[in-house]
Amino acid sequence: MNTKRSSALLISLLLTTAVFAQQPAFQIEPSAEKLREHVSFLASDRLDGRRTGTTGANEAARYIAVEFSRLGLKPIVQTTGKKEDISAYLQTFPYVARVTLGSGNALAISTVSKTLSVGSDWAPLGFSKSNRLDATPTIFAGFGITSSELKYDDYFRGVSGKVAVVFSGTPDGDNPHGQFARYEDPRWKAIAARNAGAAALVIISREKNFVDDRLSVPRYDNGGEAGIPVIVVSREIGATLLEMANEEVMTRAQNEMAKWVSGGTNCSTPCGVTKNFNLEIKSTLTLATDVIRREAAAYNVIAVLEGSDPKLKNETIIVGAHYDHLGHGGQGSLAQKEGEIHHGADDNASGTAGVLELARIFTMPPFKPKRTIVFMAFSGEEEGLLGSNFYVNNPLFPLANSVAMINMDMIGRMKDRKLVIGGVGTAKEWRDIINATNEAQTMLVNVNATGSDSDRRPIVTSANGRPIVTSANGRTIVTASSEKPFDLTLQEDGFGPSDHSSFYSKQIPVLFFWTGTHSDYHKPSDTFDKINYEDEAKVLAFVARIILGLDRDATRLTFTTAKSDATPRTGGFRVYLGTIPNYAETSDGLLLDGVREDSPAAKAGLKAGDKIVKIGTREIKNVYDYTFALGELKAGQEYPIEVMRGTERLSLKITPETRK
Repeated sequence: MNTKRSSALLISLLLTTAVFAQQPAFQIEPSAEKLREHVSFLASDRLDGRRTGTTGANEAARYIAVEFSRLGLKPIVQTTGKKEDISAYLQTFPYVARVTLGSGNALAISTVSKTLSVGSDWAPLGFSKSNRLDATPTIFAGFGITSSELKYDDYFRGVSGKVAVVFSGTPDGDNPHGQFARYEDPRWKAIAARNAGAAALVIISREKNFVDDRLSVPRYDNGGEAGIPVIVVSREIGATLLEMANEEVMTRAQNEMAKWVSGGTNCSTPCGVTKNFNLEIKSTLTLATDVIRREAAAYNVIAVLEGSDPKLKNETIIVGAHYDHLGHGGQGSLAQKEGEIHHGADDNASGTAGVLELARIFTMPPFKPKRTIVFMAFSGEEEGLLGSNFYVNNPLFPLANSVAMINMDMIGRMKDRKLVIGGVGTAKEWRDIINATNEAQTMLVNVNATGSDSDRRPIVTSANGRPIVTSANGRTIVTASSEKPFDLTLQEDGFGPSDHSSFYSKQIPVLFFWTGTHSDYHKPSDTFDKINYEDEAKVLAFVARIILGLDRDATRLTFTTAKSDATPRTGGFRVYLGTIPNYAETSDGLLLDGVREDSPAAKAGLKAGDKIVKIGTREIKNVYDYTFALGELKAGQEYPIEVMRGTERLSLKITPETRK
């Protein structure tokens, strides 16, 4: 720590504390009761888990907007003048909330005499391409897995132009820690089939009763379409396709195949179950898939507290949190079964309540900010930072005028005074500001210590090496506690799994506050009664002092590129490229929000805004294609990589590094 700068910061914070302590109308005292009020509503059954695009999420947006309006904050567009008109606080962004099946879905199998019904015999998956195939040959492709790492390939026999028929799941069965665990998702089966040249993919249901299978109801994951038709069929239809006597015979065959794989394939070159189990299928398929993606209203909620300084009011301090959650589970949930309301009290009703409470504090008289403070509540965070990413690419205030972005995500379950702050490496001043603020939190203010108005001239002295503030008559105004309020963990990285990452990608200094994960994370049990409201109020007091310091200092922060604290372990892959993907839906490549400094991607010449369209021999259409290709790469080996930069297609070389 820079001792000279830290002392100056601390003195400034102490003087600010002393000045505002003498003005009872403005106090940095977040209310635990108000936090409880906000969280208990946002995490209630009434809001149904706040999944983006749902009625519950929109009701949450309305609640936030009404609170902003009640506090007198300005909306982002001109209003009608009516108090009930809260639409002026909303920034709409595109969002595909669900998929529905059109009228053009049909399946006919040459060896099946009965008419097959959508919903009871088969169903297209939500990411299926809408297409038509006539009398197309079929081929058995085991579990539909390709893994160069495991030297395993169920497409050992050519499938080009044919319909691949595969089992659901993996040879590991229900073992979540098996060697094939990451290939369980049908997305990876679809990519493997498409890469092998299959015209379509048929997945045989896992459940005996088709309607009980999670794939029988089309769902959408905002990952773009698969590029080929992908359907699931009942086990009865699957047994007929594989020309087996019945489901029981097929189940025994499936178990034998899984057992063979588990015993070791002993392949010198990639091979799968089709090497040892060559099932000849005579059936042809006539298939039509008609999947319709339905957009729904999705909103960022934004309000403005205008600055008072003629010059500094053009600069903004952004205070944000996401208000969406997981609805009834499904994608992203860690619950054992789907269907229960995921309340999301800590994730992230706690952060949203924090934004509302900070807005209340900073709209109290006589405080008048010098800079403009913009309060933002984002949606679409759980689907991949969709709302915040939309904002930074469609800003309502010039990004170049953004002094900092403060993000709060899961700040309601602090234990043992432990507080994690990310983004410390995004401005060279952050570490000193944070440590000085933590020191200032220990200061006790005595507003009655001075004898008269003429004595109100603070003098900074030192007691046991710790600064204190006294008046001119020697009476103590501020004293220091020996114990800091927070046990801080400071992380350098500005990228991370929350909305601050979108702002950091645009070279804006960020801070990310959270109190850590817990056993209720992404489960229905994350309820309002488990929030530690008193400690959340303390966290908000800490955040408020940082914001106050930023507002009072005419000198802007110095943006710096932060180093990564540790190479991420996402997905269990062996290699690391250092790219920051954009998770919005695409069908023409993977857009990069950023590239980590000194990473393989940076060394290859990739930049934020590039769109990866090919790695090695693999075409990249979306984030799933990219993740699949990543699993095939080897550290230390050079690969061609193609990107679109604007309208120009560039061919570069990239050498992955070993993931640490």
